[in-house]
Amino acid sequence: MKIAKRLEKIPPYLFVEISKKIAQKKSQGIEIINFGIGDPDLPTPTPVINELQKTSLINANHRYPETDGLPEFRQSIQKWYKNRFNLSFNPDTEILPLIGAKEGIGHTAFCFIDNGDIALIPDPGYPVYSVGTWFAGGECYTMPLTEDNQWLPDLNAIPEDIARKAKVMWLNYPNNPTSAIANKEYFNKVVDFAKSYEIIVLHDACYTEVSYDDYQPISFMEIPGAKDIALEFHSLSKSYNMTGWRVGYVVGNQKLINPLMIVKSNLDSGIPQAIQSMAMTALNTTQESINKRNQIYQNRRDKIVEALNSLGLNVEKPKASLYIWAKIPSGYSSAQYATKLLDEKNIVVTPGSGYGSYGEGYIRLSLTIPDDQLDKGIDKLIN
Repeated sequence: MKIAKRLEKIPPYLFVEISKKIAQKKSQGIEIINFGIGDPDLPTPTPVINELQKTSLINANHRYPETDGLPEFRQSIQKWYKNRFNLSFNPDTEILPLIGAKEGIGHTAFCFIDNGDIALIPDPGYPVYSVGTWFAGGECYTMPLTEDNQWLPDLNAIPEDIARKAKVMWLNYPNNPTSAIANKEYFNKVVDFAKSYEIIVLHDACYTEVSYDDYQPISFMEIPGAKDIALEFHSLSKSYNMTGWRVGYVVGNQKLINPLMIVKSNLDSGIPQAIQSMAMTALNTTQESINKRNQIYQNRRDKIVEALNSLGLNVEKPKASLYIWAKIPSGYSSAQYATKLLDEKNIVVTPGSGYGSYGEGYIRLSLTIPDDQLDKGIDKLIN
């Protein structure tokens, strides 16, 4: 039996050997402190859970949902975007609910990429951008994210022939894994570049609601002309501690939303309606509650950065996202350094090379770890 050739392009899972070591240590009763997973440890807000409990008993919610979601859910998304970014989208034509942003990001490649087409992919970056492109038969052109360029793609470094062939460009700010942010000046350059070469911009904005020190992340859609050429993906996973409920959405130009609706209507049956109801409740969460949650993450950020700097890693405090991106000492690869921390300290971090070749030389630590575990981890790290 033969598997599809498209799977041959998928790189081996970097964490396989580390996962084996973690399992072995746990079997020996050794406590492992895991900074590797970007999965909020804080619970989904109680009012959101209460709404799920109530609406799960409604008989109509036990049946197939519609792919495009409940009209009132799309209207809630419209209201959220208006309140948060002062942007208006038609809830019937410019908003589409997703079974988590990851699902929409993966399916989007099938909308715009044909065999041999080029997608501009940030490196380091969320692996689904590349994997989705390969599944659709496309080719990835790497846009390096480097410290010297503040972890932003250098648009001038993209060769003319590549820019003319490219169909889409993926961006992600606040960024995973680097925690970098982008300003309106940079996004304006992206819009001009994309329009010049007729490139569709796909912006992953899943971390806009996790920010610190009074910084307020922006939407790519705030830029004049962005709506003509872009889609923006959001998720309730990180915004409202709802990773397990799988709910997100995408907004943008109707001509770009329609293809994704076609793909989704043929491949999935939409978000369970009770989960849509809880999502509506989440979108009404007060800014005070979000700020209180972010303060917990900010306190963790400060502790981890202080510990890493005491080891000479020279880490700056990120203004947003759930991650600390740290340059490792010379003489190690990212995987080797991650393995060293696991072997010697019983600490798990994510090797930067897992996010692309330009992630080599760095590790990522997540803030989504309970405070008692975080304190233990820091103690192990510095002692």
